[in-house]
Amino acid sequence: MIILFKTSKLEKLCNDEKLMIKRYGPLRCKLLKRRLNELGAANVLEDIRKLPQTRCHELLHNRKGQLSVDLDHPYRLIFEPANNPVPRKPDGELDWTKVTEITIIGVEDTHDQ
Repeated sequence: MIILFKTSKLEKLCNDEKLMIKRYGPLRCKLLKRRLNELGAANVLEDIRKLPQTRCHELLHNRKGQLSVDLDHPYRLIFEPANNPVPRKPDGELDWTKVTEITIIGVEDTHDQ
């Protein structure tokens, strides 16, 4: 899967282990690297959905259109499909089998919102 980043600052952070450890600590850094590697190795988003440890799911309410995967509780890696247009099924739901590009939005506790 193609991984894009919302900002160049976020891209730099996610590609520099020392910066990640400084910002998130060693455990979250390790999990963040793992999730980014899993996402990068996937052909389509459906591949990630099948990995139980990621708990990949669509978000609701003011985060509709975004997805997340677990890091260390309660933090999640937040992203959105970057395909243009976003692949949809006939019923309007996201077609996970056709999402081949994502944009990383950040690392957040979505329960704080």
